[in-house]
Amino acid sequence: MCGNQQGADDNASGVSSLIELARLLDANYIELNYRIDLVAYTLEEPPFFRSFMMGSAVHARSLKKDSVDVIGMISLEMLGFYSEERGSQRYPASIMKLVYPSKANYISLVTKFGEGKFLRKVRKGLKSQSEVNVRSVSAPAKVPGIDYSDHKNYWENGFSALMITDTSFYRNSNYHISSDIPSTLNYNKIAGVTNGVFQLILNFNA
Repeated sequence: MCGNQQGADDNASGVSSLIELARLLDANYIELNYRIDLVAYTLEEPPFFRSFMMGSAVHARSLKKDSVDVIGMISLEMLGFYSEERGSQRYPASIMKLVYPSKANYISLVTKFGEGKFLRKVRKGLKSQSEVNVRSVSAPAKVPGIDYSDHKNYWENGFSALMITDTSFYRNSNYHISSDIPSTLNYNKIAGVTNGVFQLILNFNA
């Protein structure tokens, strides 16, 4: 959370999804052929963002140090804000408006160039399971927003990683202010994304 505010979308929505994934995995135990780590990170917000003190930076370094074979990391970053109003979705580059919807009614998978293989696997699995419309973007990391979460620290340590997001401040005007409250969120959509990620975990082709 950034500052003295409720942070319903950023990032209680992602944390609630992580907790629900833990519950689902415990209640529907299935033997998987790979390890799952569910991790809640501290110090993601300023003034620690992009510093070595970020919880995700510490975790990623520890995985690299221990030579852990990481298939990929998925960051659950703001999952709760949606709109069916035309023009409700904004983009960092105007050309993206030609490809992506004007309505903020989808969830986005975001990664940098070079992460295509992992992105394709996650996108295929999530699209087949999620009740929410799924879009994806792969772009240079310098594009504003592409690396604005914990997944960036896994790239920096040589791991595949992506972010699942409602696109943050490109649609949610409550970002980092006191109006980011629970009543602004779509809980059916959050549940749909969470269930999609759960099914992805169960059916992921590593």
